[in-house]
Amino acid sequence: MQMSDRTRVHREIEHKLRVSPDFVIPDLVASGSVIAVSPGSTFSMLAAYHDTTDLRLFRWRATLRRREGGTDEGWHLKLPVTGADPSTRDEIHMPLSAGSRGFVPAELADIVSPMARGERLQPVVTVQTLRTPMALLDPDGVPCAELVDDRVTVLDLAGQIIDSFREIEVEALDSQNDEALRVLDRVLQTLVAAGAQVSSVSKAAAALGSLAAAPADIVVPPMPGRKAMATEVLRTAVATHARHLVLSDVAVRRNLPDSVHQLRVAARRLRSVLQNFESLLDPEWARILEDELAWLANEMGAVRDTEVLIARLDAHAEALGSADALLARSVIDSSLNRRLSGARSGALAALRSERHDLLLDDLVQTAREPRFSLEAYMPSEIVLPRLVGRTWRRLVTSVRRLEPDGDSRDWHRARIRAKRARYAVEAVVPLFGADARRFAERLEIITEILGDHQDASVAQRVLRELTATSTGSEGTTFALGRLHEIERTKEQECRIAFLAAWPAAIRAAKHSGLT
Repeated sequence: MQMSDRTRVHREIEHKLRVSPDFVIPDLVASGSVIAVSPGSTFSMLAAYHDTTDLRLFRWRATLRRREGGTDEGWHLKLPVTGADPSTRDEIHMPLSAGSRGFVPAELADIVSPMARGERLQPVVTVQTLRTPMALLDPDGVPCAELVDDRVTVLDLAGQIIDSFREIEVEALDSQNDEALRVLDRVLQTLVAAGAQVSSVSKAAAALGSLAAAPADIVVPPMPGRKAMATEVLRTAVATHARHLVLSDVAVRRNLPDSVHQLRVAARRLRSVLQNFESLLDPEWARILEDELAWLANEMGAVRDTEVLIARLDAHAEALGSADALLARSVIDSSLNRRLSGARSGALAALRSERHDLLLDDLVQTAREPRFSLEAYMPSEIVLPRLVGRTWRRLVTSVRRLEPDGDSRDWHRARIRAKRARYAVEAVVPLFGADARRFAERLEIITEILGDHQDASVAQRVLRELTATSTGSEGTTFALGRLHEIERTKEQECRIAFLAAWPAAIRAAKHSGLT
């Protein structure tokens, strides 16, 4: 999951503006937008944009190009940043030598493969740019942003001109620099006031027309009202988690923090929708998709569970004192990091498998055309509470079997059912309002407690395994034993916390109108 040494990643905050050929850039110093500017020399660039024939990358708002000329020539992959506006993207850079035109570097092709879904990446358009840069200086005279004035010519694959225009881009040189962001805003306002028009469309996308601006393969429709048919609610839920899964898949291939967890969550949430609302879906179709999502979640599970375990045991080892903590970590870190490395390799192999490729195709088709039963064409306010109530009652049955000193497996089964109930309630919160939201919040509390309980239980089992196989000193064995006792105490504390939190969940369920 690590990127190669030839790869650089840059968080880009950039604004594009379309201007007329005779547009005059205003005096940015006189307007108070910047302290000073430093003009640069004009140079030319030639960029070949690569995509599938149906422009899947463009439609996901990703761009992939091979650009010759300028100080940053090379392969550039730009990806949207979750939760950020369109002006913010991550740019992944590789040198020109990573691949010639028409031959996308394997590392970049792998990252976007969940978007491309098996379709060949090839040149789709060429952009020739005559660029005049201008450095924008901060009060210390240091460049903090850049403005570039581009004269753009767009060529088709035969080399024929299909469009030409002028564009201005302003970009912060450091996306974490507050002064650079303030300069960016002031310059943007000055340019707009002078007649420039803000655009979020790349040079190539503008030339490729409506297809490049079309929606991605998975579109999340707005959540309907409670009187809408259940089919509409399920369409939104399914598309939400399917889209989350595809974007998390891309993030895992980039080795981004929390990405494996997010991919696993997306798979589990989508699977829960299929399970919780199974009577509203075609049973055979839902079962096949459930099985594939369970496979994906399990493949990611070894990575996520090991990451959590390492962080947990290292943190709890602090309570042992420095000497025993060092002894315990010497065994924990060496063993579990080897396990983590193997799990990561296995997870990536799963993501690069034909089975996963087929699952991605199924997810796109599922988001477009879920298969419903006749019951799903009834009003949501009639059919959904009944199904949510069923998942809640199953949880209640599990909780009644719990004993403070009972088997950890019983508590784990309750955790699984609590998660399923939580996901069912969260799916319908937008329809049923504040009381449903409070119910979901209470379920979130108990699932977090039961999750901590499961982590403590697993930690004890792993510590026993490490103790049995350790070739360390008696002191090491003693340190691992002390850590085992900490985890056993944590497990008991979680049981007490759950029993204290459970009555509030029952009250919230009664007031929710869903049970």
